Amino acid sequence: MTQNLSAKGQAEIAYWGMRLRQQGQLSNDHFEFFYTTYFGLEKDFYRGRTVLDIGCGPRGSLEWADQAALRVGLDPLAGVYRQIGTEGHRMSYLAGRAEQMPLATAGFEVVTSFNSLDHVDHLAPVVAEIGRVLAPQGTFLLLTDIHRQPTVLEPSAYGWEVVTMFQPALELVEQRHFEYTVFSPEGYGDIYQSLQRGLAYDHADPRDRYGILAARFRKAG
Repeated sequence: MTQNLSAKGQAEIAYWGMRLRQQGQLSNDHFEFFYTTYFGLEKDFYRGRTVLDIGCGPRGSLEWADQAALRVGLDPLAGVYRQIGTEGHRMSYLAGRAEQMPLATAGFEVVTSFNSLDHVDHLAPVVAEIGRVLAPQGTFLLLTDIHRQPTVLEPSAYGWEVVTMFQPALELVEQRHFEYTVFSPEGYGDIYQSLQRGLAYDHADPRDRYGILAARFRKAG
């Protein structure tokens, strides 16, 4: 199946294969903190709500959300991920591109994109689709790399002003900017450990480097 993937798709699968070999299994016990405490939310906030994670990857990002009415992970590689164990996860996986989500309008009360927005091929239609599938009064949570140069794995490059692309359809409730401080031996930035360390991004530092944006939005209605 992987021979039919794009170069980006093959790179994604190679990355996850490497992680699986290193870790033995792909853990997901860090997600609950970022979905709840990190954004000032209680786990009970998700009770009875419909939740969509865009670009979810194969870790089972929504397994913790057992109080949700529906928990769906959308990823173009969802079918391939079954080969590395996602069938056992307590959530639904849906194969699809974020630029054209095979989902109903206003179908989700919580939509998230954690470390995935810059992985999309075309940013503008993804932003529009997020606004479309998010229900009125719904919440959108964003954790994303900030960088100016596209790569194979991260073809969408943008700066901190990316938050304005979601407006006025979504209201920006909060945003925080952080430095990368934790890296793997291969040189990949660890977004979650870096966020836990919480070193504020120094905008006075002129060096060209990655940053991390954490933002919470709300849809009117």
